[in-house]
Amino acid sequence: MSQNALSRELALRIALAARALPDTDAKRLVTVLAGCVGMPMTESKIAAIDLVTLKAAQQGEFANVADDVLLQALSILKNTASDKILPAVQAYQEGDLPNSVRIACASDDAIHVNGHFGGCTWFMVYQVNGEEARLIDIRSTDIPEGLVVDDKNVYRAEQIQDCKVVYVASVGGPAAAKIVKLGIHPMKLEEVESLADIVSQLQQVMAGSPPPWLAKAMGIEASERFKFDRKAVG
Repeated sequence: MSQNALSRELALRIALAARALPDTDAKRLVTVLAGCVGMPMTESKIAAIDLVTLKAAQQGEFANVADDVLLQALSILKNTASDKILPAVQAYQEGDLPNSVRIACASDDAIHVNGHFGGCTWFMVYQVNGEEARLIDIRSTDIPEGLVVDDKNVYRAEQIQDCKVVYVASVGGPAAAKIVKLGIHPMKLEEVESLADIVSQLQQVMAGSPPPWLAKAMGIEASERFKFDRKAVG
């Protein structure tokens, strides 16, 4: 049975889970999973895999991978919300990170920016400057029971109104307009990337020559922003 014979949803979850594991692509993970459950590979078989079984499969292929990383990969594979292990939120007080910005990342697995703005499970909220980044909040997108919401996209945007940027895997034009109206910059990615990579890329931009809108968000004075403009144009 090839990976192409898997259901589309299961194949996607395997690809996402592989991204959560070090030095692992989908082919390697499929081989290990086949060692766990045999063939054909089914949803019910995948759901039955536990940490011990995964670590022992294929003569301990993943034996040296940290347990929390393997558990995150399993939660993606099983796609069970109650099984998802969320990272710890770090304490933050205003002023802790000078010249920082607050960003939100749309995620369905708490590992990647892989969520559609209107359908993601969480917004992972980070405070970031050029030297440090902290995950300061994980905001559920569930609408509280009994709350009547006229526009789901406006409701979601309001949940991250304190953020300057929101990174998403996809977003529709009307939703993007509502995000911008609240002063948030929507950033649509070309492909799924890890939260860690997105934060790292932002830090590189912030430590170098940030564009004027980002420099302003960082609290850099206009005279200093002019220097960035001159650097950008040569």
